[in-house]
Amino acid sequence: MDSFATLTQARPSQPVQISIGPVVLDGDLTVPEALRGVVLFAHGSGSSRHSPRNKYVAQILQEDGFATLLMDLLTRDEEAVDNTTRHLRFDIDLLAQRLVGATDWLLQNPITQKLPIGYFGASTGAAAALVAAAERPDRVAAVVSRGGRPDLAGEALPRVQAPTLLIVGGNDWPVIPLNEQALAQLRIQDKRLEIVPGATHLFEEPGALEEVARLASDWFVRYLTVPT
Repeated sequence: MDSFATLTQARPSQPVQISIGPVVLDGDLTVPEALRGVVLFAHGSGSSRHSPRNKYVAQILQEDGFATLLMDLLTRDEEAVDNTTRHLRFDIDLLAQRLVGATDWLLQNPITQKLPIGYFGASTGAAAALVAAAERPDRVAAVVSRGGRPDLAGEALPRVQAPTLLIVGGNDWPVIPLNEQALAQLRIQDKRLEIVPGATHLFEEPGALEEVARLASDWFVRYLTVPT
């Protein structure tokens, strides 16, 4: 059993549908009582809004006063195709545009429209989050990557203005140098690479995902503040 399998009482989520161009994507919006901001999750390749790891991190963020939006980045038909071809999960531009659309949806939603927005991306979702942050520099206040491939954000990296935290497992050898390269391409002052000792790519080791959640929450607490 994963170390994060036992959670405290989950807050009720509101199913939402987000129209982005010709597609409609499903999401789950959770809003705690005291709000610091809202965090939009961008899941990794082959995953969905039901990712147990992202749901765990989302719950920790909710406990710390953040609304969360977990959403599918692909439609059901697209997911069926991608399960065979595996090409859409690496279409960073497509995934980023879906995140931009969801960001605009948050800015129009009466509950979240005045809240600062953060992105939490995993795997290829981290690259999409960074590209989307570069597209909405005046709206995205912070980005956190978990075991991500920020290098896939490519030419968007120097344009990112949001404070960015990259979290990588200490035993995730192939991904560490890719994160180091991406960090070097970020031109912002507020950027950091955190390596969780002994953790592998999925942070399945005891205490590893808890550390990810703590680091992410601290980052968002620091950079997501409701305007006065």
